[in-house]
Amino acid sequence: MTLEIFVPFWGDPHLLFLTVESVRAQSDGDWRMTVIDDCYPSDVVAPWFDAVRDERITYVRNDVNLGITENYREAIRRAREPYITILGCDDLMHPNYVETVKRAVALQPDADVIQPGVDIIDEKGRAIRPLVDRVKQQLLTPRRNPGVVSLRGEEMATSLIRGDWLYWPSLTFRTDTLKRIDFREGLPIIQDLALLMDIAFADGTLVYDRTLAFSYRRHGGSASQKTLLDGRRFRDERTYYRQATGLARSRGWRRTAWTARVRLMSRLHAVTELPSVIRHGNRAGIGSTLAHIFAV
Repeated sequence: MTLEIFVPFWGDPHLLFLTVESVRAQSDGDWRMTVIDDCYPSDVVAPWFDAVRDERITYVRNDVNLGITENYREAIRRAREPYITILGCDDLMHPNYVETVKRAVALQPDADVIQPGVDIIDEKGRAIRPLVDRVKQQLLTPRRNPGVVSLRGEEMATSLIRGDWLYWPSLTFRTDTLKRIDFREGLPIIQDLALLMDIAFADGTLVYDRTLAFSYRRHGGSASQKTLLDGRRFRDERTYYRQATGLARSRGWRRTAWTARVRLMSRLHAVTELPSVIRHGNRAGIGSTLAHIFAV
């Protein structure tokens, strides 16, 4: 099995180069990587790839800027192998990533999504443990056994809507699943959760292997943080949680529907972010955060 890795790129070229080198350092060399440059304004990226002598790596540049969702779709359109990873352009694979994913597929051949163990680094590559990740890794991840965990359908949906504990750039997907289930329109901030829930609603299977194999990079001034401060993040979450409640009810998944309607962890997240939102003084952000905490 050749793992096909796509890197949609828009960002810091230096971090991109570190990402590429982390793939080249894999203990299992049976992979192919395509970097899709979404017209990032730089004169160093293309020459760097011209100098790379590795036939497994392809660098392409879009004719026009597609934006993040369409660049993901472009990656999926180009995919030819049974499993693909859509790798963040500033994250790092550990040398055992490919072998960990292949082991998970061998154990669970019908897996639609594979999540390996993840640690967190900052923009300088230093290990960190923010509150959001402590909650994800200590409270939300399945802990019923120390090895590989498999969740399917309703169990997968309930686990994720309680609190999304997955790390999108670290995931490997069955290619046919991503070609069949598209991103939802109108939810750019939480499109990853919506897609994963749609996989669950289609009776898909999620495999979680605790083996540490990936470093996820968090930036203090990231676009995600800005959407928390201006209210867009929680507005999109409220919209989707209402949709998920209806979808679960239509399937007769009462536990999933109740968890989506209550959205306890999402409300608690808003509580923890409220002081920062207030300090920044964005009225729309404050209103959206308060609504997220108290609205039914």
